Amino acid sequence: MDANYHTHTWRCMHATGTEREYVEAAIGHYRIFGFSDHTPQPYPGYYVSNAKMRMDQVEDYVNTILDLKKEYKDDLEIHVGLEIEYYPNLFPKLMDYLSDFPLEYFILGQHYIGNEINEPYVGNTTKNVTILERYCKQCIEALRTGCFTYLAHPDLVHFTGDSIQYKRWMRYLCHETKLMNVPLEINLLGIRDHRHYPNMEFWKIASEEGCPVVLGADVHDPAGVWDTYGMSVANHMVNELHLHLLPNLHLIDPIHAYKML
Repeated sequence: MDANYHTHTWRCMHATGTEREYVEAAIGHYRIFGFSDHTPQPYPGYYVSNAKMRMDQVEDYVNTILDLKKEYKDDLEIHVGLEIEYYPNLFPKLMDYLSDFPLEYFILGQHYIGNEINEPYVGNTTKNVTILERYCKQCIEALRTGCFTYLAHPDLVHFTGDSIQYKRWMRYLCHETKLMNVPLEINLLGIRDHRHYPNMEFWKIASEEGCPVVLGADVHDPAGVWDTYGMSVANHMVNELHLHLLPNLHLIDPIHAYKML
């Protein structure tokens, strides 16, 4: 693993450490290191997320990463991106706002369905097939915009109902992402925190569908930058299931892609 594109900062309110600490921890291990903190959203009214940066923090976020990119250019290839939640009603306004910044890539990290407000967090245990179906369809709708480089933790949705329904909808998700040639991420944070993902049932389906795969460290603190345990488990999964692990990643310019819609 010589590249990681999934890194957060303190602005998302659930990460610790400075960007410089992350970069210095990455030097000597990675060739490429990307920051992709949780994007803000132009929520209506007084709603505030407790797990995303604010709209007025984007400029400081981008400038901080760009300064480090210049300072450490001889040691590490640094990129600045965002982990985006695709909310249909908010996406156009968000993209209009973000178009003023030199962002290099987006990864799709769908934690909520609908437009978040009054909707469930998909990482909570559910037997509701409708939530599973909506999650898969919303991820596909997002990826069809062409704005996303890859889909982070695609198996985040924690469905514990009928296994036939799980396989049906996850195969649909894998099939559609394969048609779009969008990579799926094996999430190392899920491994090192012993979460419900990676879900082996999902990755068996991804293997059968021939989906391209990337590893994402999902860094929330400097200690998680170089995760030997997570990488070991992930590489065992890749080998056992014969997954198509990509040797490198092509970054999609999200602003240009959006303007082409």
